[in-house]
Amino acid sequence: MGTSTEPHILVLAGGLSYERDVSLRSGRRVLDALRAVGMSAEMRDADVTLLPTLRDDPPDAVVIALHGATGEDGSLRGVLDLCEVPYVGCTAAASRLAWDKPSAKSMLREQGIRTPDWVALPHDRFSELGAVAVLDRIADRLGLPLMVKPAQGGSGLGASVVREAADLPAAMVGCFAYDSTALVEKYVSGMDVAVSVLDLGEGPFALPPVEIVPKNGVYDYAARYTAGLTTWHTPARLPEPVAEAVASTALAAHRALGLRDLSRVDLIVDAEGVPHVLEVNVSPGMTETSLLPLAVQAGGLDFGKVLGTLVGRAVARGSG
Repeated sequence: MGTSTEPHILVLAGGLSYERDVSLRSGRRVLDALRAVGMSAEMRDADVTLLPTLRDDPPDAVVIALHGATGEDGSLRGVLDLCEVPYVGCTAAASRLAWDKPSAKSMLREQGIRTPDWVALPHDRFSELGAVAVLDRIADRLGLPLMVKPAQGGSGLGASVVREAADLPAAMVGCFAYDSTALVEKYVSGMDVAVSVLDLGEGPFALPPVEIVPKNGVYDYAARYTAGLTTWHTPARLPEPVAEAVASTALAAHRALGLRDLSRVDLIVDAEGVPHVLEVNVSPGMTETSLLPLAVQAGGLDFGKVLGTLVGRAVARGSG
C-alpha cells in the first residue's frame, strides 16, 4: 500500500459516541507512543473525510482508538475491510460479537466460561409487558443485588448497582438513556480485576492482572477517568493459584470470542477465588488511567514497542 519503506500509520480517534473525549485521549497517547519508537503516524477523526483519504492516500495500517459503537461494533472494521486497509485488533465479526454483551455472554457460557446470570431486556418489551411486573420477575429470578448496564456500550456509562428492588426502575431508566436494551445481571461481589491479553506473534498471553478499587465501590465513568477516585494494584493482590485461574479464564474468553492482537477482559473474583467474566473489550482505553497500558508496564514491556509490534503484524496481514 505505502510507496515508501517506512510504513505510514493512521490512528483513528474521536467519533460521535458518548466516549469521544476518552477516545481522543487514547488516540493522542497511541500517537505519541508510536512516534516515540520512530514510526510515522498521524491521528484523525472518523468523519466524512475518512473514506476519500483511505481511497486517495491509504495508510499501511490503522490503529483504532475509537471507543463506543464506532470503534467496537464492527462497522468501522467492516469499512476498512472493504477499503482493503489492515488494522490492529480483531475482525469485524468478532468485534460485533464482543460488543453485544448478551451475545458475548451466551458464547462464553457455551464454552464453559463463568459469567453472571443475566436477562437482556429491550425497552419496547419492557414497556409492552408492564414495567412493574417485569422488574418484579427479574428480582425474583436473579435475586438482589443486581447490576444494570447497557447491552452495548462501555466506560461504565449507564451502569449501576441495584441493592433494593425499589431502586430498579430508576436504574433501568438511566440505562435506557444510553441504549435501547438493558442487560440486567446478578451482581457478584468480589474483587474487580482486568486482564489485558496480547498476541505479539507467538500466540495470546495474559499480562499481569490489574486490581481495581473504586472509592465509591462502583467502577463507573467518573471512577474510570477522574484522578483520585480509583486505586489500582498491578499485579492484583491475588494468591498465585487464583491469579493463574484469572489469567487462564481471560485467555479462554479471548479465544472463545475469536479475538486477535489485543483485548481487555473484565472479571470479578468472588470470595472463593473463582473468576467470573463480566465483559470483553476489543478496543481498550489507552489513556493515562487506562488498564492495558498499566498492565503493559507491569509486564515489563514498553508500550510503544508493543504497539509497534501490533502495527507490524497488521501491515504484514495487509501485504500478505
